[in-house]
Amino acid sequence: MKTLEFTYHIKDIQKVAEAVLSHLHTKTVLFNGDMGAGKTTFINALLKAMNSNDEASSPTFSIVNEYSLADDKVYHFDFYRIESIEEAYNFGIEDYLNSDHWLFMEWSERIEDLVPEAHQTLTITDLQEDKRTIKLTI
Repeated sequence: MKTLEFTYHIKDIQKVAEAVLSHLHTKTVLFNGDMGAGKTTFINALLKAMNSNDEASSPTFSIVNEYSLADDKVYHFDFYRIESIEEAYNFGIEDYLNSDHWLFMEWSERIEDLVPEAHQTLTITDLQEDKRTIKLTI
């Protein structure tokens, strides 16, 4: 599996989001990174690159947020508080996974057995001083 790497200053996040979007060949994207690395911030930049008028916010407590695109939707998941696969089934994860919409997943390792085979992984590393590195599987 190949990886693309982008290192950027936070002020250039929109350019990087547009570049990342051009390399997405699946609608399921896993977002990895430590707490506070900037996963939701990057998802917000991706939404802008996708011409959404919605603002991303962390779905830590709601588990999933829905954002509108011109002719599609993005489901943004945060599985940090999920303790078991059973909890994911209880909120209807299958309906989301079987949809044709974008799936942006934070903390997907908590539902690893349910993650669609066709996915790409985006890993964000906080380098401090408002710099980040993103590694994207392609």
